[in-house]
Amino acid sequence: MRRRQFITLVGGVAAWPLAAGAQQKERVRRIGILMPFPNSDIAFQARVRVFRQELARLGWSEGSNVQFDERWSTDNMDVVRADAASLVASNPDVILIVGDRIIPILTRLTRSIPIVVAQTSDPIASGAVESLARPGGNVTGFSLIEFSMYGKMVELLKQIAPGIARVGLMYNPDNPVGSAYLRAFETAATQLAVQPIDLPIHGLADIERAIASLAEQPDGGILFPPDVTTFLYRSQVSALVARHRVPAIYAGLAFATTLGGLVSYGPDGLVMFRQSASYVDRILRGEKPGDLPFQQPTVYRLVINLKAAKALGLIIPPTLLALADEVVE
Repeated sequence: MRRRQFITLVGGVAAWPLAAGAQQKERVRRIGILMPFPNSDIAFQARVRVFRQELARLGWSEGSNVQFDERWSTDNMDVVRADAASLVASNPDVILIVGDRIIPILTRLTRSIPIVVAQTSDPIASGAVESLARPGGNVTGFSLIEFSMYGKMVELLKQIAPGIARVGLMYNPDNPVGSAYLRAFETAATQLAVQPIDLPIHGLADIERAIASLAEQPDGGILFPPDVTTFLYRSQVSALVARHRVPAIYAGLAFATTLGGLVSYGPDGLVMFRQSASYVDRILRGEKPGDLPFQQPTVYRLVINLKAAKALGLIIPPTLLALADEVVE
C-alpha cells in the first residue's frame, strides 16, 4: 500500500469514531407534564396530544431527542403536591402545567426549572409573575382570559335570555385568582343592571346545592369562568343546569359543543396547547422563560347550542347567530 493511501485510510478510521461519538452525545431532553385531571379526561388528553405533535413538528420527537414524564393528578391537591414534588425531584428541562392553583405549588418547589403554563387565568393575581411583558422568573405561558370578557359573557347571556335579572358566578375559591374573578364579574354585572351572586364551590355536592338554590327563584342565570373543578365535573354540571332549567354561559367551549350547554365563549384550548409547544421549543433551544411574555387570548370563539335554547324556550336573535363561530343544532 502506498503511503498516501495509508494516511488517508488511517485518517478516515480515526475520524469515524469521533463523528459517531459526537452524534451519540446529543442529550435527550426531559419534559414534565402535570395535569390536574384524571388520565381518562378525553379533552385534556387531546390537548396534550396536540402539544406533543407540535413539538414533534418543531424537531422534538419521543424516543429520539426528548422524553415525556406525564402526571395526571385529578384536582386532589394532595396528589397534585406529591406529583409536583416528584417531578421537580426528577429535574426535567421544562414542566408544562395548567391551572392557577398549580402555579404556586411548583414555584415553591423550584425557581430554576422552567415552567410553561398552557392555561391560566391571571398569572399576576396568582403571584406567578410581576409583569406580563417580562415575567422575569421561571414561569411563562398563556392566559385564558382578559377580565373584560366577563362583561361580554353577561351581555351575551342577557341577549339570549332577556328576562335574566340575577347571574351567579360559580368557581372554586381555592383558586388564587377567585377573588379577582369575583371583582371583575361584580363590576360587569352591575354595569349591565344584573344582580351578581357569588357561588363558591369546592366539589360536586356544592355545585348541586348552588344550582338548585339559584333555580328556586325566577330570572336567574349562571356564568362559569375557567375553573379546574367545574371543568372536571363538566358532564354533571351540564346535566344539573339542564335539569334545573337555568340559562348558563361557559368559558369552556366543550360545554356547548359536546355537553349540551346553552352557550360558550372563550379561547380554544387546543390552540393554547399548540402555542405552549412553541414556548417549550424556545426554552429547550436556550431562551429563558422570564424573557418570554405571558400571552393573552386574541381570539375568542362563540358557540351556541340551539337544542339547549329550544329546551329552555329561548329564541336566539338572528344577529347573534350570525356572529357565532359554531352553531350546534
